[in-house]
Amino acid sequence: MTETPGSVRAPGVLRLVPNTLDFGTPGHAPDLQDVLPLGVIRIAAGLGHWIAENAKTTRAFLKRVDAIVTLAQPLQAISIVELPRPPKGSRPVDPFDAGALLAPARAGHDMGLLSEAGLPAVADPGAAVVAAAHAQGLHVDPLPGASSLLLALAASGMNGQSFAFVGYLPTEPVARAARIRELEGDSRRLAQTQLIIETPYRNAALLAALVECLQPTTRLSVACGLTLPVCRIHSRSVADWRRHPTALPGDVPAVFSVLAA
Repeated sequence: MTETPGSVRAPGVLRLVPNTLDFGTPGHAPDLQDVLPLGVIRIAAGLGHWIAENAKTTRAFLKRVDAIVTLAQPLQAISIVELPRPPKGSRPVDPFDAGALLAPARAGHDMGLLSEAGLPAVADPGAAVVAAAHAQGLHVDPLPGASSLLLALAASGMNGQSFAFVGYLPTEPVARAARIRELEGDSRRLAQTQLIIETPYRNAALLAALVECLQPTTRLSVACGLTLPVCRIHSRSVADWRRHPTALPGDVPAVFSVLAA
């Protein structure tokens, strides 16, 4: 659009750009077009301002985009601002001035918000940026892509009409066992599926704790490597898990779903 001297440029749009679910893992990454619609890839290729968890992995994502749709400007010229990272050993991110990150949008530039995997702002600190965009009157445009939580829920065969994402569980064994029993009680009382995630290298430890602590009739589903060639989904009773132990890879993301009988 041609602007006349002294004219005020319209605010930009915050585009919520979905990422793949492979975390760029060598040997596991599918073709980008197998996961993201071409229209999303085209929009991503045209953005010159990004907010992301990690600049390095965002550049890797943009290189995959560029292989399909040429970036509108050189990668080195694209602005990537990182979200604050939680202190080592903790998961929550302290409140931060998310509004300050949206300065390019206020100046009239469309911006991309990118998560490390899946949909931005879902189980992701980018939610604060979206809230700030609404507070500043900016338009927010969510683009279609894969969500590991919803894919895992759909593939579990569990209650998809009442569910809760509870995030990570404590890593300390006693606290983790107590939390598992609490979630099982919630699931039984509400007939509600509980969705849990974990860092891949802790997959085996979490599975062992769930199988040990849950009641035999409770259903447990593990969706591992969603959208990847190595994808495996197992959904059965805890009693069956005990009879037929299943090993999980330590380098592939998984979503754990629990539904008490």
